[in-house]
Amino acid sequence: MVFKQLNPHACRTYFFGNETHKTAIFVDPVLDHFKDYLDILTSENLKLTHVIDTHTHADHISAGSALRDATDCEYIMHEQALPQCVSIRVKDGDFLELNGWEIQVLHTPGHTGDSISLIVGDKFLTGDFLFLDDAGAGRDDLPGGDPAEHWESLNRLHDLPDHLIVYPAHEYRERQPSTLGRQRQSNPHLQKRSKEGFVQYLEDLRLGPAEWMKDVLKANYACAKDPNAAWIPIDVPACEIKGTMDKGVNETEVKYLSAKELHIRLRASGVKPLLIDVREKAELSGQLGHIEGIIHIPIGSLTGRLKELEDYKEDDIVVICRSGARAVTGAQILTKAGFKRVSVLEGGMISWRKSGY
Repeated sequence: MVFKQLNPHACRTYFFGNETHKTAIFVDPVLDHFKDYLDILTSENLKLTHVIDTHTHADHISAGSALRDATDCEYIMHEQALPQCVSIRVKDGDFLELNGWEIQVLHTPGHTGDSISLIVGDKFLTGDFLFLDDAGAGRDDLPGGDPAEHWESLNRLHDLPDHLIVYPAHEYRERQPSTLGRQRQSNPHLQKRSKEGFVQYLEDLRLGPAEWMKDVLKANYACAKDPNAAWIPIDVPACEIKGTMDKGVNETEVKYLSAKELHIRLRASGVKPLLIDVREKAELSGQLGHIEGIIHIPIGSLTGRLKELEDYKEDDIVVICRSGARAVTGAQILTKAGFKRVSVLEGGMISWRKSGY
């Protein structure tokens, strides 16, 4: 039996081979490498029997449909998957006996509704349901994503043994596969939180999907076989949380302003700082309310609306959200775009209200 990862970049394709029977299985193949996969099969005299996609991908076009046409293999996805070219549909708890491998199927929705993870011996292929270490997991703000479902799926891992080795569908920063036991210590998605706390943790980080990712999903729904069916930027960690932001934004340092300091500055005479609230519209009239005089630009729209703020590039700006997480992202975007004097309301509106303002 042979197991290896085939691709030279962040999208991972896993190969299961049976050297005795000369058969092969691909998991999450990428259409850009379609010819490479055929060359492997030819050079090693292997018959491709099955392709498995762990979910409908939003950052690359799957080679599943093209490989099925070229090799007459079976194409496996979850029963909720939308692509119509799938030939075998699986559900939670299924055990597949394929080419001498026993593959256990877990339905692990959250990143997408059709996400599955696979247990093969000591290997745990998690798709985008779970990444490695500080990468957490795939984002839940794509069409079909649901943070609450992701929390439910993660909580199903309690019964799985520590020795399973996690192999995700993406790795953007050269992290190495490691045991589930290690991930329980190092992965922020696996830290203990209530469902409400987990949902808020992700909501505070969400930016909204890039428009090109929606086009990729449509191409995969249609079982596209043309690599140019959707435009895809090169080397973008798109399925990571905040992964579609401009390069360098995440590393930009920001300054903080306490609720007390902001209160003093708003009451003082002279020019007041510009307040930009990056929460969603419904939050402004929610329990925490909002500060009078804000400019409201949801975090997912900020990059596209920077031109509206050109006249304030030299002014004091304070970015505000619920707890501070989205405001940090907003301040990073503004600073990277050349705004000179940007701060974050430390602790967000939660801190503002706790301070009695």
